[in-house]
Amino acid sequence: MDRPNENLLSRLEQSLRQSRAARMHLAARLRELEAEADSVRAELAEMDTLASQTEAAIYRLLSSVLASSNLAAHLPSDAELEAAMRQSPSAGRGLQSWDARRQPIPAVRAGIEAVSDRFMDRTIPQAVTLLLREEAGPLHVNEIYNRLLEGGFRFTGQNPTISVAVSLNRNSRFRKVAPGTFDLMIRDASKAS
Repeated sequence: MDRPNENLLSRLEQSLRQSRAARMHLAARLRELEAEADSVRAELAEMDTLASQTEAAIYRLLSSVLASSNLAAHLPSDAELEAAMRQSPSAGRGLQSWDARRQPIPAVRAGIEAVSDRFMDRTIPQAVTLLLREEAGPLHVNEIYNRLLEGGFRFTGQNPTISVAVSLNRNSRFRKVAPGTFDLMIRDASKAS
């Protein structure tokens, strides 16, 4: 009778060790998931802050445009749009740290003369792809516009920097890395390899 009790006791001890090990594993996994959930919550809070700031900027811009007596004469420039975005009173902690890393917005230079004709027969996405490959980093639409003009590109619209931004936003070759600032999507793929 003594022998069967020892076997039973041995099996129960082994089962207890396995249960404790499984519990420790599950507790560790739960801690990992809770940390990931906290990270996702922080990202969601930052996105909420950005969305509310954007919404506030849109309302300010719309009200200023609607309040002006000459609606057609004043379309906000990219600089005005970005200045309105920075003036939002609801700026959150995550956004402030992002603003601290931002580069100043390049100016749209007046009187730019073409120094070549390399972009003359190209579309905006084709020309910008060449520019960003040469630059090896992102560029603001104002700087893209300046360089396209230097390369002989001819704009037909009244708001060429907006045309550039819209064209790049709609093209999957490009990604927006900051307000008005674009880079090539392919750069991410090459860094991942």
